Amino acid sequence: MSRAGPPWAAAVVLLGQVVAVAKGTGVAPLQCQIINFNFETVQVTWNASQARGANLTLFYKFHSDSFSQCPNYILQQGHRVGCLLDAEGDTVLHFFIRNGTQSLLSKSFWISDYLKPKSPTDVKFRWHQEAVTVTCTELPHGSLLYEVQHKSTFDGEWQSKVEEDSCNVTVEGLDVDKCYLFRARVTTDDSSYGPKTYPSDWSEVTYLQGGELRDSCQEKPLFSKHTLIYGMITFFIMFLLLLCLWKLHRVKKLLLPRVPDPKVTFPGLFESHQGNFQEWIKDTQNVSQGSRNEDREQDLSREEAFLVLLPKAEEEAPGTPTRGSWCQTAQKAAPEEPSQPPGQGPQGDRLSLRGFTFEMSEDSYVTL
Repeated sequence: MSRAGPPWAAAVVLLGQVVAVAKGTGVAPLQCQIINFNFETVQVTWNASQARGANLTLFYKFHSDSFSQCPNYILQQGHRVGCLLDAEGDTVLHFFIRNGTQSLLSKSFWISDYLKPKSPTDVKFRWHQEAVTVTCTELPHGSLLYEVQHKSTFDGEWQSKVEEDSCNVTVEGLDVDKCYLFRARVTTDDSSYGPKTYPSDWSEVTYLQGGELRDSCQEKPLFSKHTLIYGMITFFIMFLLLLCLWKLHRVKKLLLPRVPDPKVTFPGLFESHQGNFQEWIKDTQNVSQGSRNEDREQDLSREEAFLVLLPKAEEEAPGTPTRGSWCQTAQKAAPEEPSQPPGQGPQGDRLSLRGFTFEMSEDSYVTL
């Protein structure tokens, strides 16, 4: 970028870039910040704490003009902390700051060294296939870079795309289904303006999805608010319905006891006879009679066993007492009742078995 000015201006810049003066006081140089807002306004601010509460005075001039005092001071808590100067294109600014009669700082420079470009305006987006072309109104200054940043809702950091000398930036590799955030700004080329410049402020964030502008990129919830409320109400009603059915079942069970299953009481009624009770009762009676006959056969077998054992008693020795003799001996040993006449034994029933005769009274018993 070419800089126009009188021949002596270059000499002033080379000889007096920064002159900090503290005449015989040993005070530290005053720190200041200079910003050139798009060649329209120059802002000079200084550290008020170094001035110890004093109101400093700034004198300035452009080119060969005479020095003039700052027309528009920046105030902070009633103290001067800066000055705003109107600029007309790139030129050399000379200024010095005083505290009364004491000069604290003197400086001369090209205002383009501290350029801060204006933010992009009239930003437009054109979607084509999987790319977006961003255009904006270009600034009249040369050697500027137009930077476009974008990110999706799934990205953590911004991705940059820079285009030189033209606000026509194309961003590729986008997904149509995703929602993207776009912003743009203008920066300077260090080779033309130096390292002390500032990038412009970011433009407003624009939300874009599938070629359509959106108010935001908030992900749509799985369920809307009304759907969630209706779902909760339905769930609550179903819960109450199940609770009522459970209570009704308990009441029904209490008022109407459960009928027992006949399969348990009548085994075989349904498995073998398909619920025919008459056939089932016939089989049951046959089973009962069969069991009775078996009981009788068992009794007869016991009686035969008893009759077979009796002959063994006859073969025993005469001196060996038998069961019958034990009974007779026991009967003889029993005391006679005083009511009976002497010489008569007790009267009772007689039992004859295989040649043996047993006489039993009411208070006697026979063990076989």
